[in-house]
Amino acid sequence: MNREELERLTKPELIELLLGLQRPGKTSRTSSKPPSTDQKANREGSRPGGGKPGHKGHARVLAETPDTHEDHRPDHCQHCGLPFGENVAEEVVGEYDEIDLPQVKPLVRRHRRIACRCTQCGKVTKAPVPSAAQGTPFGRRIHALALYLKTNQLFSYQRLQGVFRDLFGLDISQGALMNMFKRTAPIFAAKRDDALVALRRADIVACDETGMRIEGCNGYQWVV
Repeated sequence: MNREELERLTKPELIELLLGLQRPGKTSRTSSKPPSTDQKANREGSRPGGGKPGHKGHARVLAETPDTHEDHRPDHCQHCGLPFGENVAEEVVGEYDEIDLPQVKPLVRRHRRIACRCTQCGKVTKAPVPSAAQGTPFGRRIHALALYLKTNQLFSYQRLQGVFRDLFGLDISQGALMNMFKRTAPIFAAKRDDALVALRRADIVACDETGMRIEGCNGYQWVV
């Protein structure tokens, strides 16, 4: 806006213009604008990224107890071409670790209840019903992983199903997951009671509400 345009403004328009210049610009912190619209800070004079001059680099420390070893030996002399025999003198000149995760898949143990017929009286005796037939088919490690992902990593039931299906090829219904959490709840009852006692004795309690989905509908849960 040039001088002539400013001279044509009325007094209220000039006041509104000055007030607008004094207001701080809207950012993602002061409005609903996305962070991508924020103006980047001036980086002139700032320190460059990466390692600083004279900084000593660090490499990953080798594992103390590797699971397997794989030796790499030359098969001939690179100077004269003579093939190396079995009794040639050798030494280790370098060690490097390759780290990966083992293939993980569910371990299914089939429990079979056997009935035997007595050769003397001819009557049949059945083995007792195993504990695996009386409760959940899912073991303790599956319970522990589901509980960790739900409580520590805040996975939804749908994401939990996806993790077990994609990583382990295991289909678990949301109802089965919920039963796992109900089944493990008594283990944490004592610590839960201690937390409630400390909460009720606190002088100041901070709380907030967080959104959550309940049977396809939006709901709210108060978090203390």
